[in-house]
Amino acid sequence: LVLEEHGGDILSVEVSAKTKLNLDKLEDAILLQSEVMELRANPNRAAEGTVVEAKVDRGRGPVATVLVSRGTLRVGDTFVAGNAWGRVRALIDDHGRNVDEALPSQPVEILGLNEPPEGGDEFVVVENEARAREIAEFRERRHRTARTTVTTRTTLDQMLADARDGVADEMRVVIKADVQGSLEAIIGALDQLATDEVKVNILHSGVGGISESDVTLANASEAVIIAFNVRADPQARNLAAHEGVE
Repeated sequence: LVLEEHGGDILSVEVSAKTKLNLDKLEDAILLQSEVMELRANPNRAAEGTVVEAKVDRGRGPVATVLVSRGTLRVGDTFVAGNAWGRVRALIDDHGRNVDEALPSQPVEILGLNEPPEGGDEFVVVENEARAREIAEFRERRHRTARTTVTTRTTLDQMLADARDGVADEMRVVIKADVQGSLEAIIGALDQLATDEVKVNILHSGVGGISESDVTLANASEAVIIAFNVRADPQARNLAAHEGVE
């Protein structure tokens, strides 16, 4: 990201929620950007938006803070949010006041969920409770299937066991290191470990942190990633956890 003061096109405002520093400037910058980009939303349609956060309140049950992106959300609307669904029993704005409706760009707290959704889930108003329940149950089944599906991902222990048992004839690895010297030393050591029965297949090697492309390559090739004095960036770490890449 290149900021405007450095010749780029990214707006930046130094703010502090604690001291309320420049909050007015932040609001002005957002309004200016929305005018320049001609951001518009149609309020005359069924509401859609995004769940910002959700929790179970001791006195009110599951509640979710949502940001309406299009349409108008009203008390009594039936909606789906991720695996959760419900009928809007009450809408509470950012000042703690009960409101009857929420327009595009307006954040509100929703009461009436059957369970708390996850942050980032999209919520959509649907025609009736039967449709909402059907969508939510379908998503829950899909998530449950994904969680229970046994994935036979390749791990280093599995590789060594396969090599020892004569099942595999190569060990596929991706190597990342902090400096070229370390990288060359690791590659040389791995080459020396190779035997007539099992060889080391280095799919990719390089200097620097582990990226998403490294994880994608390892996943597609059923390889493991060996890192020396480097870390994976957040996106690569999340992808590796999701795909089961070691």
